[in-house]
Amino acid sequence: MSAGFTLWFTGLSGAGKTTVSRLVEKELRARGYKVEVLDGDVVRENLSKGLGFSKEDRDTNIRRIGFVCELLTRNDVIAIAAAISPYRAVRDENRARVGGRFVEVYCRAPIEVLAERDVKGLYKKALHGEIKNFTGIDDPYEPPLDPEVIVESDKETPAESAAKVLAKLEELGYIQASRRS
Repeated sequence: MSAGFTLWFTGLSGAGKTTVSRLVEKELRARGYKVEVLDGDVVRENLSKGLGFSKEDRDTNIRRIGFVCELLTRNDVIAIAAAISPYRAVRDENRARVGGRFVEVYCRAPIEVLAERDVKGLYKKALHGEIKNFTGIDDPYEPPLDPEVIVESDKETPAESAAKVLAKLEELGYIQASRRS
């Protein structure tokens, strides 16, 4: 049986995708797993440089991340994607591309909380019409219908959220339970 799988974190900007995915990555590495993280911001700077924020460009960006996840997964690497990935259909395409070894983690928090956390002030600017096509404000975000894990970053600490993700991976049989307790 293949050891690789894709762990896909989706949610609005500031919902905890990067923070929680990095904690999960650290624990998986400590347990001896091969792990690669594809963070949405990093991918946009490298693999998807030049793409804008139209629906087509966003879809292209998420398909590229899915393509890399599929390659890693089939080569027994745990691929962790942490990207807003606002459109359900493209996330579902990536689930199908990976061939079932796909775990979706929905990171959510109310817009008010995300705006409070936003050190760059992007939500405030978007709410005042200064930024157009901002996901969750004037551009849609389609929440997953049936994610394997829901992280509520306004109610859980990042460590609690990471523990929830790891427990689900153990339950699904993708990773062994930790011997460290």
